[in-house]
Formats: sequence, C-alpha cells, structure tokens
Amino acid sequence: MHGSGDHVDGRRVSPRDVVKVRSLFISDVHLGTRGCQAERLIDFLRHHDAETVFLVGDIVDGWYLRSSWYWPTAHNAVVRELIELAQRGGRLVYIPGNHDEFLRDYAGAVFGGVEIVERAIHRGLDGGDYLVVHGDHFDLVVRHARWLALIGDAGYRAALACNVWLNWIRRRFGFGYWSFSSWAKLRVKNAVNHIGRFEEVLSSEAARSNVQGVICGHIHHAALHDDFGVRYINTGDWVESCTGVIERYDGQFEIVRWTEARTTPDAAEFAPLAQAAA
Repeated sequence: MHGSGDHVDGRRVSPRDVVKVRSLFISDVHLGTRGCQAERLIDFLRHHDAETVFLVGDIVDGWYLRSSWYWPTAHNAVVRELIELAQRGGRLVYIPGNHDEFLRDYAGAVFGGVEIVERAIHRGLDGGDYLVVHGDHFDLVVRHARWLALIGDAGYRAALACNVWLNWIRRRFGFGYWSFSSWAKLRVKNAVNHIGRFEEVLSSEAARSNVQGVICGHIHHAALHDDFGVRYINTGDWVESCTGVIERYDGQFEIVRWTEARTTPDAAEFAPLAQAAA
C-alpha cells in the first residue's frame, strides 16, 4: 500500500527509553481515516516492548475506505511497525471489530505471524483469565440497527474533523492536545448511559464465560474498574484519547494515555518478576 502526505520520523527510540511489558492491548486505531493519530501510535509502540500485542478490533476502518480512499505514509508505518514486531518473534493477535469485519472470514488463520481470532482468553500474570473481544457484538445499535450505526459513524467523523482543526489552532498557541469529540460525548446523557450499559453487558459476558475479566474496545472510552463483579478493561482508541493498555510484569494492568505520557517511566519498574506463561 502506498500513500502520500504525512512524513513519519524514522528515528528509533533509545533502548533505555523502551519499557518492557508482558502484554499490550490497543484497539480502534481506524487506519484509513483522517482522524487516526498514527504518529502518536507509532511513538507509543516504539516506547513499549511487549511479548504479546493484542489488536482488539477496528485497527483498519473498512467502512470509511469503501467510500473514500485515504492511506497516508504514517498509516503504512503503523502496519510496518506491527509486522516488524511479529518478525522479531513477538506474538501478534488480531481480533477484528465491526469496522474491519472483513477479516472475520479469516478467523483461525495466521498470516505473516499475525493470528486472526474472533475472541481470545488471555491468562494474566495475576492468575486471572480475561476474555479479549472487540465488543461490537454486544452493542444493540450495531447488531440490530446497522443503518443507524452508519449514520452515527458519519456524525462521529464530523466531530473528529473538528478535533483536527481545533488542535491545529491549539498547537499554534502552544496548547496541548484536547479532544472535542470526547468532551462532547461525555456530556450527552444518552451517550453516557450507553457507555454504562455496554460495560455492564460485557462484564456479564465475562461472568458467563467463567473468566475473571474482559478486555475490549469499540466505544472509544478507556476504563479499568471492577464495578460489575469482574475486572472491566477498555483500551480506548487512537482517534480521540490515544490510549492503550499494558500488562506489567508485576501482574498489574494499566491504561496509558499517550497524549500525556511524554516521559517514559524507569524501565526497571517493569523488570520481569516471573517467567511469562505460554
């Protein structure tokens, strides 16, 4: 795939600035859209060395690419970064979402070291099992009113376009990144209720699956809590919040916001405490 436009800094991160983690979870990158913050994601990936990376859906936005082709250089660079990880011996697990649902036809296959699965069970170093799934199957709008989901997606892209222009202006005045779309979403009562219901339904699915937690994406709202009797972890996204989830070698899960984390913690903090399970 070839693109044009964005220049990607090819410099590598100093080894002393790379944090070794047991697992890394990212979702909702939406490669192929103008809202995708590919450069931030590349920087995030280069600062984290993980044994296993879970791509928890909507990595590529097939919905948008079908209507309008957009694939700049930075999006190619994300793909290269992930492929290089697999070539170095890291495990790469791809769980398709609704925007990259075309990959669900290949569930069970392995391409270039990338495993494609519908869902996964991850055994954490804390001893718990975690259901890893994108989450769209538990969104009633996506399942039963696809036309409404498509309309909502168009409105969401408009809000993301506002993000681009607003943050261009903020940078001109020396201010940091701020997501207008995320701010607006969390002030609409129906959206807040939808997030709460989604979290409850996914937590119930984890309980039915006899696991101790669920790791998902889909709603672009990073979260980590035990409000519904199991551990609920949402990876967030790379169009608004620029968040990923890491599993540290002490067994703890942590949400990392890459709009804020411009300095890397001491790598010694994440030194292996136990041999990783297969």
